Amino acid sequence: MSQTGEPELTVIMTVYNQEKYIARALDHLLAQSNRNFKLLIIDDGSTDQTVAIAQKYAARFCCFKLVVKENKGVAAARNLGLDLVDTPYFIFHDGDDWADPAYTDYFIKQFSEHPEWDYIACGYYLDSEKITAKPIAPKAAAGMLTKLQGLRKILGTITSSVRGYSWNKCYKTSLVRQYDIRFNEELDLMEDQVFNVDYLTKVRNFYFNTIPLYHYWQRPDSAVHTVSWSHSMSIVRANCLMLSIVVKNSWHNWRKSHEIRQIHPKREYSREFLSEGIKDDHQS
Repeated sequence: MSQTGEPELTVIMTVYNQEKYIARALDHLLAQSNRNFKLLIIDDGSTDQTVAIAQKYAARFCCFKLVVKENKGVAAARNLGLDLVDTPYFIFHDGDDWADPAYTDYFIKQFSEHPEWDYIACGYYLDSEKITAKPIAPKAAAGMLTKLQGLRKILGTITSSVRGYSWNKCYKTSLVRQYDIRFNEELDLMEDQVFNVDYLTKVRNFYFNTIPLYHYWQRPDSAVHTVSWSHSMSIVRANCLMLSIVVKNSWHNWRKSHEIRQIHPKREYSREFLSEGIKDDHQS
């Protein structure tokens, strides 16, 4: 919490035709142990009762804002959220998922105790009609990640405790604005993974803890589980974009360190951009 008592965290919830789920998501946010956060809901042109349901919760949150926009996809909705956020930190939340009571408190406390950190992740559960609260992490782990370790976890398999999702990570608003990090609105899938790879290349410190605090509801009708030519092309393009981001930033950092060596030849510098950070090894 800031010295003025103003919330320092914003929960950005993007929704589209989620009348079946949004009440569950909002009820769990009301049950947070730390409710000193702002809730920003971006409705991406819903045609059902999503907006009407959300409006009923307005008076129950200390800071509530609902924005209804034309349907342009989740990436555009998240980008609008990035434009409107006015707190130092923010997290994303999907309207069909829900969070455990310690979810917001975890991020608020971590950034309060470690303001030098730039990137914080928590673990999560898988939930569906057939699965109930299955923790994704194979075992408990926590610590700082190097860029290479972070990339491995963001790009990792289903057993990775980090992955490329945006709802189990907390970001600094200042860094997103400074480097103009955005979601690619031309991607149908993996736009969040590209965003996280881009953000990772800009940060100094990445902390993660496998403690599961978020419930990822797996719907059979979601975009992730729908096969199409557009989705296939989006996956190919997203992977090309992530490779381009990593190569570009690796080259930029190598050039920067090389220029410094010319000025201070006796000083030792890291030769590997991806090895930046505290070098604790963790399992994916």
